[in-house]
Amino acid sequence: MSPLEIAAVIISFLAIWLTARRHMLCWPVGLLSCALYFKLFLDVRLYADMMLQILFGLSVLYGWWAWYRDRDGAGEVIIRRLSRTQAVAGLAAGALGSWAIGWFTSHYTDASLPWIDATLSSFSLVAQYWTARRYPANWLLWIVVDVIYVGMFLFKALWLTAGLYAAMIALAAIGYARWRKIARNRPTEGGTGA
Repeated sequence: MSPLEIAAVIISFLAIWLTARRHMLCWPVGLLSCALYFKLFLDVRLYADMMLQILFGLSVLYGWWAWYRDRDGAGEVIIRRLSRTQAVAGLAAGALGSWAIGWFTSHYTDASLPWIDATLSSFSLVAQYWTARRYPANWLLWIVVDVIYVGMFLFKALWLTAGLYAAMIALAAIGYARWRKIARNRPTEGGTGA
């Protein structure tokens, strides 16, 4: 456990906690988390997860813009409904991305665990996109992905990061409950908009 991993864990936990609370500060904190984990994953040769941090950084910028742009009159972030078609398209994109990234990293890099790393990275991008789009289902996908991440990080002896991902499972459950409660108490908008 390095000072870099400790800092990355603390910053990431804060970003997820702020996201569950629908606080706009989650985005700049998330951007810092991406930078820290980029370096950490480079050091342990989890290249798909390293590249994922770049894509997360871009999606953080998109999410920041989308959340800023789409708030109600009280300044609260509006939650949207994920349609069945959007869910199927997102999961299909995750599967296709898993195959493409896994094939590339297993053939052209010395990546450790290329297929599982690729699958988790690809579905994390889907979950991140759903977070930016404000779909409560993002939390359910994060739970599934994070459970598997815990096992991978334990295998790679990234103990603190495994602990972070275990905590993120609990945060995702809290986030899902909060967002569903808000959605039930306030009419949501459909899949249009940012």
